[in-house]
Amino acid sequence: MNIHFIGIGGINMSALAEICINKGYNVSGSDMQESYLVDNLRSLGAKITIGQKKENITDDINLVVYTAAISNENEEFLAAKEKNILMINRAAFLGQIMREYKNSIAVSGTHGKTTTTSMLSTIFNYAEKDPTILVGGNLSTIGGNVRIGSSENFITEACEYVDSFLNFNPFISIVLNIEEDHLDYFSGIEEIKASFNKFGKLLPEDGYFIVNGDNENTKDIMYDVGATIIKFGQKDDNDAIISEIRYDEDGFAMFNLNYKGVNLGTFDLSVYGLHNVYNATAAIIASIVSNIEVDVIKKAIKEYNGVGRRFEKKGYFKNTLVVDDYAHHPTEVKATLSAAKTLKKNKLWVVFQPHTYSRTKALLKEFAEAFYSADKVIITDIYAAREKNPGDISSKDLVEKLYHNNVDVTYIPTFEEIESYLRENLEDDDLIITCGAGPIYKVGESLLK
Repeated sequence: MNIHFIGIGGINMSALAEICINKGYNVSGSDMQESYLVDNLRSLGAKITIGQKKENITDDINLVVYTAAISNENEEFLAAKEKNILMINRAAFLGQIMREYKNSIAVSGTHGKTTTTSMLSTIFNYAEKDPTILVGGNLSTIGGNVRIGSSENFITEACEYVDSFLNFNPFISIVLNIEEDHLDYFSGIEEIKASFNKFGKLLPEDGYFIVNGDNENTKDIMYDVGATIIKFGQKDDNDAIISEIRYDEDGFAMFNLNYKGVNLGTFDLSVYGLHNVYNATAAIIASIVSNIEVDVIKKAIKEYNGVGRRFEKKGYFKNTLVVDDYAHHPTEVKATLSAAKTLKKNKLWVVFQPHTYSRTKALLKEFAEAFYSADKVIITDIYAAREKNPGDISSKDLVEKLYHNNVDVTYIPTFEEIESYLRENLEDDDLIITCGAGPIYKVGESLLK
């Protein structure tokens, strides 16, 4: 069978392509640029073209897989339709793959999906469960963004954007949190909650719905869910109760966990921040219901030390620690800066690249209140991603809001100017975080060179 992937270089598409290669299918694909993911697939035998042209859709292709980011006017998309080739979007294709696994775990939520999926991956690998893993980042313990296993265990992220996760077939679903996001698709929080409720209803009756019970929006997503619901958080009405949160001298979190009246003891983490306590708890509960022993989970969760672009320590520029983080939502920014404060550095610098015009406009007030923990903030131009500039929002609007909130903020449009400014102004023992879902990490990497 010949399968063609439009946008094969994406973090999720490349993982699916690798699974197909492993299953013995002939894989081809296209992308707009070269990358290490493309190089890896080529080394495995995939035929990949840079540039998306109708000529890439040959008559011997049996199936075309495409992402939500592909336009209906895309040359390859149109050519596949004209040739009446079977077509399926990425999420639906992943959903079909999940049917082949008895214990498929889908990790959802506005924030923390990649981290929690990576934590689960670390635990399952440590427990020798031989899982198949799809993660939206580079996890060193699996050597990239995908691991091909041969067991009944399948672990993946589940994104709500364009209702993608409603195509999935999970046995265990995790909801880490729910907030307003992807407002270029959803009308608001009520529609988002309705989507998460549908996600829960996908589960079989003998499955598990593991939900952050402390999040104000999750209480509305559990009705008519047939699976066993397990709520976690710090509040007493949860099934898994987090308590005694503290941080060691390196800033790493540790906490106690009581599950259904049983004290499971202390869990030590090798990552920062309260948000990671919640992420870890979700991974712990999913591991317990997957019949992994608590002592094994404790040892494994301590081994997890992060994934690419999630509070990733990049190195030192002179005596300044350079960290990169994927945070692109106000809540994520707050969590990242809160974690940074546990490191007890001199000044905390944040270089933030807003991600998409729609998100910046819809959450402008929330972004303006997300940077109070920082000593110095630099805002650069909005990374458009899939959008066109509507002309009614810019980074300068955010800078103005921050300025009026008494935040020490500077607008610098280009990466080169940012780097020059930092070189002149960073002091000994400062901490700088490059922050955003776009290529803002290049600023830190350039400094380190």
